[in-house]
Amino acid sequence: MTDDDLDRSYSALCQSLASVGESKSELFLSMVCLSLMARYERADDVLTLIDHVHAQCAAEVEAGGA
Repeated sequence: MTDDDLDRSYSALCQSLASVGESKSELFLSMVCLSLMARYERADDVLTLIDHVHAQCAAEVEAGGA
């Protein structure tokens, strides 16, 4: 994916999140995640991504981030 593709995709995600509203944002993100996970052939690839993001979030919390 090019930088432009990534930017377009992220912008569309942000716009869609704003459109569904805060009350439905968790549901929306869960549905997007499940749809993206279904594109992988192996659970190990998805689990690696989950572990990476979890570690990033944990590091932010430890550093005093939101």
